[in-house]
Amino acid sequence: MDIINDEYYMRLAIDIAAKAKGQTGINPVVGCVVVKAGRIIGIGTHLKRGSGHAEVHALDMAGDEAKGATVYVTLEPCSYHGKTPPCSERIVASQAAKVVVAMEDPNPKVAGRGIARLRECGVEVKVGVLAAEARLLNEAFIKYITTGLPFVTLKTASTLDGKIAAKSGDSQWVTGPKAREMVHTLRHQHEGIMVGVGTALTDDPLLTTRLSVPAISPVRIVADSSLRLPRTARLLQDGATRTYILTTERADPAKIKALEAAGAKVVASGAGKHVDLRRAMKRLGELEIGSILLEGGGRLNGAMLEEALIDKLMLFYAPKIIGGAAAPVNFALNGWDRMADAVQISQMQVEVVGEDVCLSGYPIYPGQTKR
Repeated sequence: MDIINDEYYMRLAIDIAAKAKGQTGINPVVGCVVVKAGRIIGIGTHLKRGSGHAEVHALDMAGDEAKGATVYVTLEPCSYHGKTPPCSERIVASQAAKVVVAMEDPNPKVAGRGIARLRECGVEVKVGVLAAEARLLNEAFIKYITTGLPFVTLKTASTLDGKIAAKSGDSQWVTGPKAREMVHTLRHQHEGIMVGVGTALTDDPLLTTRLSVPAISPVRIVADSSLRLPRTARLLQDGATRTYILTTERADPAKIKALEAAGAKVVASGAGKHVDLRRAMKRLGELEIGSILLEGGGRLNGAMLEEALIDKLMLFYAPKIIGGAAAPVNFALNGWDRMADAVQISQMQVEVVGEDVCLSGYPIYPGQTKR
């Protein structure tokens, strides 16, 4: 019975945390539920980096009733002074009797110390309830905090024959309104949205989040080795959010100056002819961009895949066949010589989205083992 109860309340905590996805920057999303005598007396989630954590909000709601209660939290309570005081100390001060934790915090600053501190103070701690679901909830945070690199989700929209536009270049629209709305939700949930300069020149996109409810627009990232993006590009004119332009160390200083005068931040990565994408991801991580939604064309998608820089795939397919040998495709890359060397997709899921379908999963690159 305890297992059933623990999973029920932890699932509620996970659901609460998920609602704040996209709001916490490089911080994890965390949910907390405080329960006493079979009654929920406090709930909370982390709403913004630098603001109170989930445990604080939930315990504030519970008040004096928190004494002797059980605290359910999706991530190990922190144990150090950062932008906010340690949550483990707040729990101890509340005199809660038990804490149920979904997963340990992979942050080296915590990494079991919060749990140890609670136990030192006589609080009963149970770890591992719905751990897989908790890890999925914070998959971007886990990669960023352990590697310093952003978690990259590739999104494409194509016809059944893999074309992202007609041979004329027309792409309005490949998928239907439900799929496009889902993509805007994905934008809200990522810290950056990335395209290649070809896409920026062809579509002149805004790259903002447009939903029926208020949403956060991620920073915009354009891979542009030769700095072909004009100062008149719409993503440099609207001021909705910052734009980063990835280029090379060979870039024309005059063009750099002009683009930065227009409000962009130019990031040079690599001395070669093309952007060094691996170095670029490291640099974006240093700029505290912990997650990126890649919406590139075939060349950028292919280059990111060849460099094993894509962590997750979300491939939207419309029930259409457009044909055309010259029509652009999802992935333009040299590829591998043997089928045994192909990138495998694990944990594949299929979701019907309006009139379209979304295939999602995680790439396993040649030489890698399964996730």
